[in-house]
Amino acid sequence: MTVSVTAPPRRTGRHRRAVSGRAVTYTVLVVGLIVWMLPFAWMLLGSVKTQAEILQRPPTWWPREFTWDNFAQWFGPLDIGRFFTNSIVVALLTVLGNLVFCSMVGYALAKMDFPGKKALFAVVLVTLMVPGVVTFVPLFVMVSSLGLTSSYAALILPFITTPLGVFLMRQFMLGIPDELIEAARIDGAGELRIFARVVMPLCGPPLATLGILTFLASWNNFLWPLVAAQTENMYTLPVALSLYSTGQNATDYGLLLAGSVLVIAPILLLFVFLQRYFIQGVATTGLK
Repeated sequence: MTVSVTAPPRRTGRHRRAVSGRAVTYTVLVVGLIVWMLPFAWMLLGSVKTQAEILQRPPTWWPREFTWDNFAQWFGPLDIGRFFTNSIVVALLTVLGNLVFCSMVGYALAKMDFPGKKALFAVVLVTLMVPGVVTFVPLFVMVSSLGLTSSYAALILPFITTPLGVFLMRQFMLGIPDELIEAARIDGAGELRIFARVVMPLCGPPLATLGILTFLASWNNFLWPLVAAQTENMYTLPVALSLYSTGQNATDYGLLLAGSVLVIAPILLLFVFLQRYFIQGVATTGLK
């Protein structure tokens, strides 16, 4: 009995070029990742260094002596829990407001017919291109005239609906079949019920994307809380981080780096748990 052995196929030049191309791509990505991670590694390692070691020249990467005093100051005399609570309340309520109101406006612009619809969408696009500093002073005058300074209302209401959120939700809802909505209308459902029972359950990815973007913007917002929160008990984390780590004559870099770690940690955790929805929402928005 003769057993024939088939020789393995030779690798063609095209296959070798493809393998080489992937190797180069992976190498570039790994190098880019390392370069991108260097500042975060420096921040994390610097947060457990003493002030003298941070300022010494030449600088050291690995701490010679680990110290938790920088974190102890935040959890002790500075009472970071109060600032953390303020940031959480402001960010969550801002996210909730954007998810509700931006979705409503987006649904109206995508699936309802009414006079001035195109003009309204044009206004949304125009306001999307207006820098925030342009409306900063008029917004503060309005909030101050209403007596809302140093309150949660001052920190939340100006950002409870954003043009980016309206545009994001409108573009996604354009991809929802009109036949689905028309069938619900024929069955006697009103617009509010269609919005809540038919449209919103299909909007998981854009809602996650909008939630992450809004939470990130609210959590990192510094200039507006600095002006609107005129009392210490209303400071958010970025404001407290800036004011308490920077003195009149010197900056406490250890305290600053430890505070930065505490500020960034919730954002990283949020993205890790919701990254699948975030990527899907960005990929599917604007296809139609």
